[in-house]
Amino acid sequence: MKLHELKPAPNSRRARTRVGRGISAGQGKTSGRGQKGQGSRSSVSLPKGFEGGQMRLSQRLPKLRGFHNRWKKEYAVVNLGKLNRFESGAVVDAETLKAAGLIGPARDGVKLLAAGTLSRKLTVRVTRASAAARAAVEAAGGTLELLGAPAPEAEAVVVDAPVPEAAPEPEPEPEVARAPRAPRSRKPKPEPEPEAEVADALPSAEAADDADAENDEE
Repeated sequence: MKLHELKPAPNSRRARTRVGRGISAGQGKTSGRGQKGQGSRSSVSLPKGFEGGQMRLSQRLPKLRGFHNRWKKEYAVVNLGKLNRFESGAVVDAETLKAAGLIGPARDGVKLLAAGTLSRKLTVRVTRASAAARAAVEAAGGTLELLGAPAPEAEAVVVDAPVPEAAPEPEPEPEVARAPRAPRSRKPKPEPEPEAEVADALPSAEAADDADAENDEE
């Protein structure tokens, strides 16, 4: 094979449709645009998804709203009354329930609910179970085992420790006789000097009268 002999596979390339080449061409006259209206014009500016005025598909579809918990556990639920199809003494687990067609794909395990009554003695092994379902299984003589549940912790045995002996009380220290303190010598306060009598400093009334009489005589 030579380079000029290469060609595409049959029917893999189609010729472009030529429009506006006359009526006999199949796409003449209006060239597939129709008679009149907005789409028949040479320049049409329509938004993406436009559907002629009706509500477009992007608005009609429901949206994802609310909170979505990505860590949510999804259990395959089975009711208690559906376990009567198993024989007494049988072990019922996820594989047994799936083989019997009672549950679908169990993503995070199987959960047992107390809908109905149980009349068989069974050993049920599930991931979760309600309190009423556990009581019903045990009342029928069976046992319920929770898969993945933590093992109960063993109670710690408390050994009576020997009581330590009380420490002897310390003996009181003998009182040391203290010598009496010598009285402090205080300096006597100086006595205040007697105030001079005012009568001695001032002349008497009789002396003042005599002095006045002598001045008059003069």
